[in-house]
Amino acid sequence: MKKNILVSGLIGGAFLSIVLVYSISLCYSRENFEGNMVLGFASMFLAFSLIFIAVKNFRDKHNGGVVTFGKAFMIGLYISLIASSMYVLTWVIDYYLFVPDFMEKFVAHNIQQVTAKGGSAAEIAEKAKEMNWYADMYKSPIMLVLLTYMEVFPIGLLISLISALILRKKKKVLVTN
Repeated sequence: MKKNILVSGLIGGAFLSIVLVYSISLCYSRENFEGNMVLGFASMFLAFSLIFIAVKNFRDKHNGGVVTFGKAFMIGLYISLIASSMYVLTWVIDYYLFVPDFMEKFVAHNIQQVTAKGGSAAEIAEKAKEMNWYADMYKSPIMLVLLTYMEVFPIGLLISLISALILRKKKKVLVTN
């Protein structure tokens, strides 16, 4: 089971990390600094689909066709933690070493979007306040890590929950007369 969890987590984390680096490079290559939310969420769902495969593999090949909700959820949780940790580590390295101006550009991009949509002065000021709050949070390495986990880990938890609900299977008890 440990090997199943480790391999699935590492593959999922590697995939998330590759897509993250690619997505950031896309932002920097575009004049408007526009990212691709669809690519980001699709990659998370694809990477975390390994949870379903790992739980099914454990149930069918290593546990006699039986797995409880709790055991299935824990397998998914561990895979989510490994993959999410790899994603966070990749972002921390990328942010501090390669794109330290990311938040400045991200803040400016978001304020520019509100302005381009014809936002009122109050809406622009509200967006600036919100984005500056994020920029201040990013100054703390701990908050950077926590905010990055919040991008990816909840998706892993959700897929762990769904997988555990779908794949749980109890032993059949034979009744003889």
